[in-house]
Amino acid sequence: MGKVKNRWLIAASAVGIHLSIGSVYSWSVFTNPLNEDHGWGLTEISLTFSIAIFFLGLSAAFMGHFVEKHGPRKAGIIASIFFGIGLIGAGFANSIGSLYLLYFFYGAMGGIGLGIGYITPVSSLVKWFPDRRGLATGLAIMGFGFASLIASPIIARLINSIGISNTFYLLGTVYFFVMILSSLYLAPPPKGWLPAGMKEGQGGKETKKADLSELTANEAVKTVRFWALWFMLFINVTCGIAIISVASPMAQDIAGLSAAAAATMVGIMGLFNGFGRIGWASISDYIGRPNVYTAFFVIQIVAFMLLPNLTNAILFQITVFIILSCYGGGFASIPAYIGDLFGTKQLGAIHGYILTAWAAAGLVGPIVASNIREATNSYSLTLYIFTAAFVVALVISMLVRVNIRKVREANELTAGKMRKA
Repeated sequence: MGKVKNRWLIAASAVGIHLSIGSVYSWSVFTNPLNEDHGWGLTEISLTFSIAIFFLGLSAAFMGHFVEKHGPRKAGIIASIFFGIGLIGAGFANSIGSLYLLYFFYGAMGGIGLGIGYITPVSSLVKWFPDRRGLATGLAIMGFGFASLIASPIIARLINSIGISNTFYLLGTVYFFVMILSSLYLAPPPKGWLPAGMKEGQGGKETKKADLSELTANEAVKTVRFWALWFMLFINVTCGIAIISVASPMAQDIAGLSAAAAATMVGIMGLFNGFGRIGWASISDYIGRPNVYTAFFVIQIVAFMLLPNLTNAILFQITVFIILSCYGGGFASIPAYIGDLFGTKQLGAIHGYILTAWAAAGLVGPIVASNIREATNSYSLTLYIFTAAFVVALVISMLVRVNIRKVREANELTAGKMRKA
């Protein structure tokens, strides 16, 4: 069979890819320099980020089958090329002052690299860590959440010292090589492989719990369970990304934070976003994915209901941090949830389809938050609407449990008939 790769190095390679593409969350660092150099409006510059997230969702959906068919190594190399060209092309677009080329390179090309890179390691990680699915995917996706904490200060210093275009060129080159090197180590485990102490039916310490079903992506989208996951992720991301988009002005408006204090809060939010990914995903290995998602929604119903009335600065910030941990945890727990419900046959493709919820939420959340704020001159109505949305999500999370129980009972009945036959 040959030498089996180290699964923890596989996980480290996944983190390398996600730390690279997660730098997209540092886009706002470019906003003021681009505005000062070219006079482009803030909305025009922000549209670059929206395009990138939109293409992330589209490419994840369309390329999921490619990842499953050709493997994570080839997919990772393609992601490296697209993301590298996107950043280097953005430098060229800046040098000639073309906003539309910036949209094309950073938004479209970079966004395609984002989407492929995001889903590339996940399917393999779930297969390498059947005993710790949540932990494994949480580690990788944590890298995506933490990336901006690392990249933002570096990008700001680079812009000041070498200029915007050279910053894009340098980032594109560095991230390209980090992603390529990480991709080259990625590979699915050998067929039938299980980690030490987890030998099914052989008296090991643990026994691999059977997945609810083993479906292809096209079979999965025809199930109630798929759309339940889609809408739960959509609601969780819509409300979370809306909070991220207005966190600073909302903190100043409701809790009376100064601009500097609100900026500090935004930075700390990134920590909770990152830690929420690894924390909640790891917890899901012990209490189960359905319980984790139900917990997300119960916690956030209370948090969003309280938020408009929290004038105490400390309590306000603690509540926002809790929301951000649930936001990050939703991303990290979904791949393991997919594996539990649909198996690992085409997990990458199913994950890609589910991530279209992220693309949709990235457009809906900030628009809803900003439009209602402008119409009412208050954030209260937005937060109460999101509270109602989480009530809907909670109901969905309970209904999917009923569906899971029915499918499991049907599976046991079928297995019983086969044994008797």
